[in-house]
Amino acid sequence: MKAYELLYFVDPTCNEETRAGVMKRIEVALGDGTVDTVEDWGKRKLAFEVDDLTEGDYTLINFHADPTVIAELDRVLRINDAVKRHMVVRRPDKD
Repeated sequence: MKAYELLYFVDPTCNEETRAGVMKRIEVALGDGTVDTVEDWGKRKLAFEVDDLTEGDYTLINFHADPTVIAELDRVLRINDAVKRHMVVRRPDKD
């Protein structure tokens, strides 16, 4: 399994139940992968407006998974309306 980092943000007005649902969906999409750390960065100002938002509630997740899982994770995050933007990066320094 390879090491990855996922950074995503949701609308800061979302309730805690919605945020927990996003996290649960990510865990399901990872399958046999393991979540190493989850860091809640909180509200941050965006560099430019996204869907009329000037702030986002950020979460950083470090995890290990097979490379084949990343496409499914990307698909799941794209169709989730709560997630405004996301980015998955390979971390060769953490393998």
